[in-house]
Amino acid sequence: MIQTPLVRLQDVTISINEQTLLENIQLDINPGEIITVIGPNGAGKSTLAKLVLGLLKPSSGILIHQPKLRIGYVPQKFHVDPSLPMTVKRFLRLAENASNWEQALARVDITHLASQPLSTLSGGEMQRVLLARAIQIQPQLLVLDEPAQGVDVTGQAEFYQLIRSLRDELSCGTLLISHDLHLVMAATDQVLCLNRHVCCAGHPETVSNDPAFIHLFGDQAARALAVYHHHHDHHHHTDGTIAEGSECTRQNHA
Repeated sequence: MIQTPLVRLQDVTISINEQTLLENIQLDINPGEIITVIGPNGAGKSTLAKLVLGLLKPSSGILIHQPKLRIGYVPQKFHVDPSLPMTVKRFLRLAENASNWEQALARVDITHLASQPLSTLSGGEMQRVLLARAIQIQPQLLVLDEPAQGVDVTGQAEFYQLIRSLRDELSCGTLLISHDLHLVMAATDQVLCLNRHVCCAGHPETVSNDPAFIHLFGDQAARALAVYHHHHDHHHHTDGTIAEGSECTRQNHA
């Protein structure tokens, strides 16, 4: 059965102050699909996220959202003034659908942080709080802009697995902006390689062999993307450290 995209971009170009940030972008984001956008600095990844969120309008082309689309958003950076006496619980209770704040915290495994001031959280803890807030509205679409930034590699792998689990539970589409090439294979259904235009797109295995991807990131990155598997029988604390008694193994198969 053909799905109706949650968001569709057709030949979308955006220019600001006579500078073209994105050109002729074609993209469908479907329910239940994780699309990871990768590209070098200045490629337009965050601009694409803002288009999908409706914060920017195309200079040309067509941008279509499903009517009354519920979008949860995790920004790349979220600054908290240290003098602001805001706890995690209070922060979530200010959100839409505030009554389910406890369920949201439990779902991202940070119930123990409910009374913690936001200003004292680690990077990994803050990202989980933002993810909890994003899922409070039962989103049809999640937009995540570098959501694991500031978290170590092993913590990132667990965070991305959480995103996949949320996708499965909510049946939501997910647009994930990421630079973690070695984790893309395990985290996504589709990869969009961006450098102001779409260089290549498709399944991770396909993209890793595309000449445009290799030109941007190099043959070594392509091999890492194609063969990386992260196997673990451990659990991470919310700050990204490995719980005592756990083991972490990575296997690279040639």
